[in-house]
Amino acid sequence: MEINGTDTAVVFIDPQNDVLSEDGANWGVVGASVTENRTVENLERIFETAKAGGYEVFISPHYFYPTDSGWRMNGPLETSELETHTFARAGQLDLTGFRGSGADWLERFKPYIEDGRTVVASPHKVFGPETNDLVLQLRKRGMRRIILGGMLANMCVESHMRHLIEEGFEVALVSDATAGPRHPIWGDGYQAAIINYRFFAHALLSTDEAIERMR
Repeated sequence: MEINGTDTAVVFIDPQNDVLSEDGANWGVVGASVTENRTVENLERIFETAKAGGYEVFISPHYFYPTDSGWRMNGPLETSELETHTFARAGQLDLTGFRGSGADWLERFKPYIEDGRTVVASPHKVFGPETNDLVLQLRKRGMRRIILGGMLANMCVESHMRHLIEEGFEVALVSDATAGPRHPIWGDGYQAAIINYRFFAHALLSTDEAIERMR
């Protein structure tokens, strides 16, 4: 897969406190994977390289509003997210309590995301980008190839990968710029994702490999 600054986008999923901060609501299940992969450090390295190289950067965030508690059917993860108030916001047009909350960006990522150039898509509501405007934003800027990372590896990242491939994009996953949950019964979500990345993605790269190709 060719990577260049003309039609290759960097897309990060859910670079938010609840899944990347030690104080986040989900650190207990994802913290070990985030730490072992150096996920935060590697996301930042890719941010730096993308900004220096003039790459388009897109964020697909995850937000829940109070009205989402009225959903009548949820899978196990959705149920857990709503119970723990993961990615919770006061309302779609209300930023009360947002700064520093679990839904906010990790503090060290804010200079890259809030620079006036990064495209923040509308929130995806379950796992994939079918419910937001990420694909539209990518198409409007002529993007054809994607470097993909973020959280969680086997949930939102994998769902984004699958949908973006179905939409005709070439997708390279960055294996150590993501992480996954570990569950005593369900298993290791990160390892499950890596297996599927090998089957589906056009490339599976380390951060070092991704940065080398970006340069």
